[in-house]
Amino acid sequence: MARSQTAYLLRNDVPARETLQKVIDGLKFKLTLDDSYVPFQTSGYLPCTLDGEDAGFDIRFQAVDASGLSSALQSRIGERNAAIAFRWSGDVREEASAAIVCAALAAGSGALVHDPDGDAIYGAEQLIDKARKTAAAL
Repeated sequence: MARSQTAYLLRNDVPARETLQKVIDGLKFKLTLDDSYVPFQTSGYLPCTLDGEDAGFDIRFQAVDASGLSSALQSRIGERNAAIAFRWSGDVREEASAAIVCAALAAGSGALVHDPDGDAIYGAEQLIDKARKTAAAL
């Protein structure tokens, strides 16, 4: 079963690989992004290394299309004009990798993350906690 979530943030706050990696490291996660990560250019599967093993997820950058969002979601994301869509399979390593990157985007760039299952919106603290729990399940 494929899973997905979307991070919303200001386009100017989308971090370069080095900056995003520093936030991941600062949160004490053992995830290394592939050097191929380039904001708004990377599209498709992004390989990562999680605790020394291969991992990764599908990533896509896009402008926010408010016409496709609920009014509640629109009001929560406010002026955030960039969306980063994450998808992963049932592999817990892929899920953990995506969760860690979403947590880092929230902690370092003010992203809010929408999980369409249950229509939930998460901030930094919730995402960090979720990422730690997912990584601990490995």
